[in-house]
Parts: sequence; C-alpha cells; structure tokens
Amino acid sequence: MTELNQAVTKMVFENYKVEKYHDDHIQSTIPITLLLKDDEPKTDETETVEPNHTDKCFTGMLHQDAYGFEIRSKDNEWIGYDPLPSSLLFLAGDGLQVWSNDRIKSCMHRVILKENKVRYSFGQFFWNKGVIYVPNELTDKDHPMQYKPIDLVEYFQYYYENLSTVGFDFSVKEYCGV
Repeated sequence: MTELNQAVTKMVFENYKVEKYHDDHIQSTIPITLLLKDDEPKTDETETVEPNHTDKCFTGMLHQDAYGFEIRSKDNEWIGYDPLPSSLLFLAGDGLQVWSNDRIKSCMHRVILKENKVRYSFGQFFWNKGVIYVPNELTDKDHPMQYKPIDLVEYFQYYYENLSTVGFDFSVKEYCGV
C-alpha cells in the first residue's frame, strides 16, 4: 500500500508541476496501519460507528469487507460505498488539502452499520514528519494562500485533546487557515 500511495502522490505532484518536491515529501512520510473490527449493530436501526470527520493525515487508503463507509457530497448528501472484494479507497486528508492550497479537498466521511454482521476494515494513513507548506507554485492571484504551515502530528494532538470542545467535524481551515 505504501508503494501505491507513493505512485498516486507522485501523480498529484506531477499534475501540479511540482514533482521536484515529491522525493522530499516521500522521505518525510510515515505510514500508520489500522485493522478495525466493528461489531454488528445492537438494534435493527442504522448505527454510527465513526461520526462525520475528515482524516487529519496527508492521505489514506481503506479496504472494507462490508458496507459502512459514506462520503458527504458537496450537496450534503451521503454517498455510500459498496466494497468490491479487492478494492481500495484512496482518500485525501487534511494535509493534502493544506499542501494543495484547497485545490484538493479532504472528504468529510463517516462509518455506519446497518447490516447485521461484523464489519472489518483495513486502513493505512500517511503522515508527514515536520511541517507542510503550500508550495509557492500553488499560489497566485486566482489561488491566494489559504493556509499557514502545519505540523500534522501537532494538529492531530490538538484535535484529539480538544475533541470535546471542537467536535468531530473540526476542520483544518479552523486550525491553520489564513
């Protein structure tokens, strides 16, 4: 999965013509792997396992064996993802949103359970050591600077320590937007 993340990230950097930063970015990337088990719902009603949130990392990948992952569209509609046996979701995290100066948005998502079965998922999340800056090449008169530099680990620590006051839907724009 790390190689897939590197390949997709490289395509993003090349698309924005800033591939010269890719190798340094990859050198500062740390993968964190999570294996998750969500028990079947206790009732016949839909149960929220993970409330609405964005991922605080740079990028992430997810595989799930049962329906549960939903993304909120621009129209505030929840779009479900029915997994295929060998499929992976590639997700932009808050770090990529900052780095891209809002050209790529971190997706608001949640996890729900509505089937009477256990749901297993496997996620790999890619974090950066140090500070992320918006490349100068991604700012201009049509795209003014949207963010101050961010350390994703400090951002996550702030989010986690203040979750009861900031809420699950706390955004990176609230944390380091200009």
